[in-house]
Amino acid sequence: MRLDPRFRFTIYAAFCLLFVTGAAWLLADQLKESSNGEAWQLAGAYLLMLHGGGAMITLMLLGALVPLHIRGGWRGRRNRPAGAAMLACNGLLIFSSFGLYYAGSEALRPWLSSVHTALGLGLPIIWCLHVIAGRYGRAASQNHG
Repeated sequence: MRLDPRFRFTIYAAFCLLFVTGAAWLLADQLKESSNGEAWQLAGAYLLMLHGGGAMITLMLLGALVPLHIRGGWRGRRNRPAGAAMLACNGLLIFSSFGLYYAGSEALRPWLSSVHTALGLGLPIIWCLHVIAGRYGRAASQNHG
């Protein structure tokens, strides 16, 4: 189910914002113990604010994808494996971010952080596979239809 180009660009931009701010925060967090640690800690705080704001926008966009993209693709039996992987990865990112923000457990927090980081860094791969599989499937159906 192909998306309107403007909506697709908005989703891509939101996911890119999340990836860049998340990856940059990982770097800032690693450098907070360096000689310029205070600057990196401040940068990390701002990056987390941007990341959280981008996440809120992305949640709205993901909600809009349900009637505009996901429902039609699922009913049409198109790109289901990659679509399911996208849904699962995004669902786990939402769950882990909720846990990171609200869970007070210091035992759970490092585990949630590792899961969130791995999923966040891996999502672009799943996303690319989803897009490629969708385009390949659409081209194949046009050649046979």
